[in-house]
Amino acid sequence: MKLDNTKAQMRKGVLELCILSSISKERKYATEILNHLKSAELIVVEGTLYPLLARLRSAGLVSYEWEESISGPPRKYYILTKKGSLFLEELTRSWNELHKSVKNLTHPKSNKS
Repeated sequence: MKLDNTKAQMRKGVLELCILSSISKERKYATEILNHLKSAELIVVEGTLYPLLARLRSAGLVSYEWEESISGPPRKYYILTKKGSLFLEELTRSWNELHKSVKNLTHPKSNKS
């Protein structure tokens, strides 16, 4: 089994959480989302982001607004919907439980967090 493949699958598994979290406090356009993920050392390419944003929109978790840009074509800003906020809360809760369980298994002596 290749380590790079396993690491990529782990990143893909938390990508929805990271994207929803990225736009939870303020609307962002795709490049801002990519930069936010990159600043957290989670490298994602446009070819991965756009289909996921479309899927999140189809599920009613995000919406978008077009806004004119002074430096080019209009930008599509993504916004978390009320349904998306509730989904993010539950997803965050699930992630925290999973993280705690994995930490307990991989670091049994430091399970106080």
